[in-house]
Amino acid sequence: MKAMILAAGLGMRLRPLTDARPKALVEVAGRTMLEITLERLRKFGVNEVIINTHHLAEKVREYLESRKNFGMRIKISREEILLDTGGGLKKAAHFFLAEDSDEPFILHNVDVISTIDLAQMVRFHVERGALATLAVQARPTSRPLLFDQDARFHGRASQDALMNEPGMLALAFSGIHVISPRIFEKITEGGVFSIIDSYVRLAGEGESIVAFRADEYYWRDLGRPENVTQATRDLASDKFSLA
Repeated sequence: MKAMILAAGLGMRLRPLTDARPKALVEVAGRTMLEITLERLRKFGVNEVIINTHHLAEKVREYLESRKNFGMRIKISREEILLDTGGGLKKAAHFFLAEDSDEPFILHNVDVISTIDLAQMVRFHVERGALATLAVQARPTSRPLLFDQDARFHGRASQDALMNEPGMLALAFSGIHVISPRIFEKITEGGVFSIIDSYVRLAGEGESIVAFRADEYYWRDLGRPENVTQATRDLASDKFSLA
């Protein structure tokens, strides 16, 4: 199984931790975010990964070489300009289309940590015949997404007309997706763009973009120094385990 790790961001919210290193190499309880994400993916059967890089990109390459790619097949997609999530994924399309396979792949932000059962999420995606599946939770967020009672994605909660529709649920996105490779033939956006923009358009065209409810699992954004500190405390207190 294949995956992409989104690791190209500047890590502005993580300063000063990212002044001299990319956010992927910021440590949580003695392990880098990148190591944690790779090990989690490998645990669920992923053996081929592409990682997008930008800020201090050479340090990521050197780090992976020093760790012998953690025993995985890893490619780097270096972005001269930041392409955002959609542009970054589109640039890496060749990695997922190299073989004629419809096996879904995982798209995972490097700066989130969770115990979400990725195998169960992939099964859910396949059972629903979805184009994309988003791991979501009922928790506070500044950028909620809207889903109906059948878990189908409808748009952003900032779209007032959607908020007035009965049965809509505003849920927080976790930064983890399962995606079918056929999405690449449907992404018409170009340049710098968010994959959420593509999801909004595709859902409006009747494509199956669905929610995987992950409320029962531990999850934390690692985008700020205080969040990294809290995740380290959580690990030390056995609140969750990455084993």
